[in-house]
Amino acid sequence: MVVGAGTVALEKVRSLLAAEADVRVVALRIHPEIAALEAEGRIEVVRREWVDGDLDRVFMVIAATDNAAVNATVYEAAVKRNILCNSVDDPPHCDFYFGSVVARGDLQIAISTAGESPALAQQLRKEIDAQLPENLGSWLREVGRLRREVLAKIEPGEERKLLLHKLAAREVCGSAACGARVEALGGAAKGRVYLVGAGPGDPDLLTARAARLLASADMVFHDDLVPEAVLKMTRPETQVQNVGKRCGAKKITQTEINGLMIANARAGRSVVRLKSGDPLVFGRAAEEMDALREAGVEFEVIPGITAAFAAAAALGLSLTDRRASSSVHFSSGHHATGGPPEIPEPTRVVYMPGRDFAALAAEWRAQGLPGDLPCAAISRVAQPDQQIILTTLDELDGVEPGPAPVLVLAGWVLKNRIESADGVAVRAHEFRAIRE
Repeated sequence: MVVGAGTVALEKVRSLLAAEADVRVVALRIHPEIAALEAEGRIEVVRREWVDGDLDRVFMVIAATDNAAVNATVYEAAVKRNILCNSVDDPPHCDFYFGSVVARGDLQIAISTAGESPALAQQLRKEIDAQLPENLGSWLREVGRLRREVLAKIEPGEERKLLLHKLAAREVCGSAACGARVEALGGAAKGRVYLVGAGPGDPDLLTARAARLLASADMVFHDDLVPEAVLKMTRPETQVQNVGKRCGAKKITQTEINGLMIANARAGRSVVRLKSGDPLVFGRAAEEMDALREAGVEFEVIPGITAAFAAAAALGLSLTDRRASSSVHFSSGHHATGGPPEIPEPTRVVYMPGRDFAALAAEWRAQGLPGDLPCAAISRVAQPDQQIILTTLDELDGVEPGPAPVLVLAGWVLKNRIESADGVAVRAHEFRAIRE
């Protein structure tokens, strides 16, 4: 039973219906949405003041009027009858509390402050809700189906227990070829490498995707500059290894790092290569991606906040304050063995290039850039409908931009991608074709 039918009562009614309760509301004035629920046949509404006899055959009562005295009277009557009661915003008169709930299908996460601060519970619910992927409900259903397959195939014991815990920590797909499914049913799973940006050092500045990967990885190979606070986000059973260098003192060669990633992925492990800042900004990611491609190992790049952006935020300034600057130049004091690249032309990134690239192409030609300079136009980067067009400066004029927002990149770092793509647009963050 819910006594009262205002905005607060409506919130409680919705929670009770979500729990499949049979709900009766008693009140003189009825909120329109409560009346609509009555019209749909989902609840019963009694339009009068509450009386003690309304508690007959009631399991639980919510006192949700705007009159504290009425709510207290309802509570006292419920106590006499040994009926559970929640008097809204009145903790001393509550036998239980409503938690703020984050729901993803059958997954339910409830937060309670024992009535001390419902507002804090709601804030935490929002924060947790923002961290959880939307498809977690469907993922949970698939994990449940896979768990039943494992229980039917593998005898009880430590091996089965460890496998079930491992399955719960990785993405499970519905396909019969899914790596986790193959492993569970006795085959060899194919591992994957994630090149993850750790950001400038503050764990709060990690992307939600990076945090989830750290919490589920089997192996983490990290740079020296990744702080302990970020590394603590891994599971106790995750193997964590420092493969960085400081002040030129190498602990391990790049070739050895590549070998570790490849070997662990081939062994069916989820591997995170954790790099400070963004992995694609002075992070040797190009060499690692080339090695992974050559070895046939699947990988994904998870961008991070590069240090330059964090520095600008710390200074309280914009790197592209239009009153002072329209470009940003990133450079490094370190080069590959043998010194700077033979072609010193930096990689160019143009934001808001407009809908006609002809003017941009003409400007670059006037600056003496060669016609075979590789270029790429990226529409709606990192979104589900992302499109990438690979081209050269000579052909940039004729490129039709995709839906906004659009970025244009130009530089010799694109050369290998154009040659390997064979004219097919690819999703840069996943490195797999988006069209056949």
